[in-house]
Amino acid sequence: MRLRLATAGPGALKVLAAAGAASAPVQVDWGGPSERPLGPPCAPALELDTGTVLFSPNAICQFFFLARGEDLSDLSTQWLEWEATELQPAASAALYAQLVCGKKGLEAVAALGKLLRHLERSLGGSGTAYLAGDTCSVADVVVWGSLFLLLRDEANLPAELQALRSWFQSMTLSEACRKAADCVLVPKALQDFTSYLQKQPPPCLPAGESISNEPEEEEGSERALTEEEIAAAVEAWNQGPAGLPKPWHPPKPVLPVEGMRNILITSALPYVNNVPHLGNIIGCVLSADTFARYCRLRNWNTLFVCGTDEYGTATETRAVEEGLSPREICDKYSAIHAAIYRWFRIDFDYFGRTTTPQQTEIAQDIFQRLLARGFLLEDTVEQLRCESCQQFLADRFVEGTCPFCGYQEARGDQCDKCGKLINAVELKNPQCKLCRGVPVVRPTQHLFLDLPKLEGRLQAWLEQSWATGTWTANARHITRAWLRDGLRPRCITRDLQWGTPVPLDGYRDKVFYVWFDAPIGYLSITANYTQEWERWWKNPQQVELYNFMAKDNVPFHSVVFPCSLLGAEDNYTLVNHLIATEYLTYEEGKFSKSRGVGVFGDAAQGTGIPADTWRFCLLSLRPEGQDSAFSWADLRLRSNGQLLNNLGNFVHRAGMFVCKFFGGTVPSMVLRAEDQRLLARVNLQLQHYHQLLEQVRLRDALRCILSISRHGNQYIQVNEPWKGIKGGEEDRQRAGTVTGVAVNVASLLAVMLQPYMPGVSLALQQQLCIPPDCFVLGQHFTCTLPPGHRVGTVSPLFQKLEEEQIEALRQRFAGGQAKPTPPAPEAPPAPTPSVAPGDPQLAQRLAEEVAKQGTHVRQLKATKAEKCQVEAEVAKLLELKRQLALAEGRSPEPLLPKGKRKK
Repeated sequence: MRLRLATAGPGALKVLAAAGAASAPVQVDWGGPSERPLGPPCAPALELDTGTVLFSPNAICQFFFLARGEDLSDLSTQWLEWEATELQPAASAALYAQLVCGKKGLEAVAALGKLLRHLERSLGGSGTAYLAGDTCSVADVVVWGSLFLLLRDEANLPAELQALRSWFQSMTLSEACRKAADCVLVPKALQDFTSYLQKQPPPCLPAGESISNEPEEEEGSERALTEEEIAAAVEAWNQGPAGLPKPWHPPKPVLPVEGMRNILITSALPYVNNVPHLGNIIGCVLSADTFARYCRLRNWNTLFVCGTDEYGTATETRAVEEGLSPREICDKYSAIHAAIYRWFRIDFDYFGRTTTPQQTEIAQDIFQRLLARGFLLEDTVEQLRCESCQQFLADRFVEGTCPFCGYQEARGDQCDKCGKLINAVELKNPQCKLCRGVPVVRPTQHLFLDLPKLEGRLQAWLEQSWATGTWTANARHITRAWLRDGLRPRCITRDLQWGTPVPLDGYRDKVFYVWFDAPIGYLSITANYTQEWERWWKNPQQVELYNFMAKDNVPFHSVVFPCSLLGAEDNYTLVNHLIATEYLTYEEGKFSKSRGVGVFGDAAQGTGIPADTWRFCLLSLRPEGQDSAFSWADLRLRSNGQLLNNLGNFVHRAGMFVCKFFGGTVPSMVLRAEDQRLLARVNLQLQHYHQLLEQVRLRDALRCILSISRHGNQYIQVNEPWKGIKGGEEDRQRAGTVTGVAVNVASLLAVMLQPYMPGVSLALQQQLCIPPDCFVLGQHFTCTLPPGHRVGTVSPLFQKLEEEQIEALRQRFAGGQAKPTPPAPEAPPAPTPSVAPGDPQLAQRLAEEVAKQGTHVRQLKATKAEKCQVEAEVAKLLELKRQLALAEGRSPEPLLPKGKRKK
């Protein structure tokens, strides 16, 4: 093999280190960038003995390790993908800043800040010395190669990143990396590489690059607008409401419509046996709800279904722990789930359950069709049996040490640490979860789905779905990993009582395994919604299916369930778009209900923080490219900065100016060039918003909303309408134009916010009296509130979160000293858009809620409840009073800062 290196860049460093680590027999040839015509400039080239040439540094590194006989683990592959998509763009920008711009220290690696912290969390929390285990892998070499030129000066590595520092030093001192660095750091080679960089344009991170999980607003310069963009924006503006499509209100039940885009949305069915935490909520139901709301605003015929997954060992385990029957557990927790999702304003078309006759009928029909077509196998398997309990133990009734990573609390079906699937008999030191006895291995007969026999059909379908649909990178990677390792028959029966019965002689004492049965719940839940469910689920020609889930659910939705439907040969609708998130952690740790660590859905209601603020925070943190962490300090920063000071400040000022300066009526507008440029800027952000949401990049699309409000604040600040209104006729006309344009931008934001913060969106719609026919998303920004339009009572949408309040909440949910929070009264439902100020029925209902909440506050004060809890309930009372004032047609009294009272 001949390895040709053009110059001393990161690519050369990687491949040299990999060649050394893998003891690859290569001949190394050095040359300048212009001396090697084989591939891209400054990229290495590996010429194999067969004549094949590899140009990608990462591919060359992988080849060296594979040639040595080392299989890449799933974790190594994930790190390689992260390095290629996340680290490389940021490292290139940092390298340019260091070598070309002369920046030093932490300033030189500013673009890497969040990525370095991600490495720190991974290395510090894994308990292993390297990225993918206890031994150095190709992932370590590749990541080290991208970082070495930047971090070789210790001043560039933040002191607090101790785990990263230890790993980096260990890699640098290894023989292979040290020898590679000695070659690359030859002064002449490094000078050549710097000269090469100086001739290149400054690198920049691509738009929407997912290097972090924080929607930071870039305040830097923006590209110049073209005359065509400005003219198009003005033309769209002048069309007014006529430029918008008419809102689509589908009849109930929602069914596919010929000629329309029919969107079927599911989110992974949450286990019924526990209360969902913030990570569960953003991983499936909240993400799906946000996209479903967007689809409805686009007039796409949309059905969004979900429900509780109620069969299986998890339910039986919880039933044993609580001394209830499985049915009682399901009834209890299904109601808890439904209440939590209602509070978070998750707007399902139907939220059901899997313990229904329809589930049994559909699951058994798919089973019978698979059986008739020869896609099922019978086999005797070794299974753990607890002699004390006199029963075979299903996977989740067994705990032990993971045979792959050594994690001591692995379940009998999957390890929560390394993510690998496990057969219970493979566990080391297994224990029965019921009696803590040591189970023994016994043979038992089971049925298997013959995945190898279906692999060809699956491959063909996946190629088509990947080519035409939207699959997140982790969903594609996990699926490829399963296929790369080769599919094996998958057991679909279990020795349990609580589940869908197996309709076959010899197996009638068994039930279907939950991962065969549970995804069929999407179909049965739809069947409970409408008897015409097959028009959604047996109609791939007309229906687009979106699945939302966390990454641990991917293989069952991309391999097992599609194989079941393909083998049934009944024209089932298969997933077109599989949207998977990474994990959300809590303050750099894990959520734990038992230890009181982290915020769970039922507790979020008692914090006094509105549901929409929670939604905004979670969607801002949505772990799209890598794991992200919730923190209370971050919540306060986002709420006070992005919501209160940016978004809330703009929309409130825009509406207030109409009321204060123009008697509540939108003034006439005479557009100048700067107004037209604002229209074009907003138009571009709206189009970007559409592009991102059509790719289901929810977190990135939220930045467009914040960017528009930032433009709006700057527009108001520069034009100062509060001064112009006091001047002459021309100045007053100018103030009117600025106010009219601003309030129309606020009207657009009300619609764009609806998928993210539906309560805030509704409040803004009512304050500005936006016509219902304008509450739809078009492709362009139009004037929906023309001169003469009257707005309603305008009031602030957000309240400041004080540091003391947030610190009290952080301590409450930190575990250990956590005290149970009494259940808070359910907030009153938001008034519907059709309710106008002065509605006597709404006023009466709100008056009752005010009285009820006032009594609750007095009781809390009498019992000397925690200060933060009392403040939270007082905030709810004030909000109810504000809504009551609006319903009665009065102007609500402004909320006074703490410690101030009217005199």
